[in-house]
Amino acid sequence: MTQTKAFARGFRDGLSVPGFVLISSFLGFGALIRESEFTLFQGLLSTATGWALPAQIAMVELYTAGASFLVIALAVALTNVRLLPMTVVLMPILRSASTPRWLPYVAVHWLAITGWAQALRVCPELPRPVRIAYFMGFSMVLWPGAMLGTLLGYFLAGSVPLAVSLGLVFLNPIYFMLVFASDLRIKARVWALGLGAVLGPLLHLYLPDMSLLVTGLVAGSLAFVIGGGLSRKKQGAS
Repeated sequence: MTQTKAFARGFRDGLSVPGFVLISSFLGFGALIRESEFTLFQGLLSTATGWALPAQIAMVELYTAGASFLVIALAVALTNVRLLPMTVVLMPILRSASTPRWLPYVAVHWLAITGWAQALRVCPELPRPVRIAYFMGFSMVLWPGAMLGTLLGYFLAGSVPLAVSLGLVFLNPIYFMLVFASDLRIKARVWALGLGAVLGPLLHLYLPDMSLLVTGLVAGSLAFVIGGGLSRKKQGAS
């Protein structure tokens, strides 16, 4: 497979379900910025530069609540910290000996949860020299798609109930969960999904402001330990 064909395959894959889900999610964000009295330019600039819905939603909500610029900046930075371990995990998979040194720095801007999940699922099956071309092709559909979703959501706000518009924001995390649930051969994923489903609602009763963070930390750590232990035990038995 050549890099051109890998790029084309990534572009084609981005035009299917992942692209539809992402555009639908940003429809909700576009409606949110309209309801929060942001301008269309501000919304599009946020998507073009940040391109991470959780941080964008935190920015809008904190601004609407009257938070200071420093608080908003810290909240956005903390929300996007998750992109660092995602980058650390993905880049060794995408890079090859022939990859120009500058290209990973460009590719990392295109990193978002949808592209990350897709790359983890597809790229290990591709020849290493063309993996980053696939990732770039896939992401170059999603990024303008997110801009289009923001634009449409802004102008369509009011034509559908607000609850429906804002509900679209959650399509992306649901898609992300389904992508990983589609391949449960890796036991750590099974444990992570199961523990998260149990601990999330329970912790929300006692730590409503920190439940998501604590659930991810506890469930993810336990899944890593338990899933890793089961894998080593299986390898030892074989």
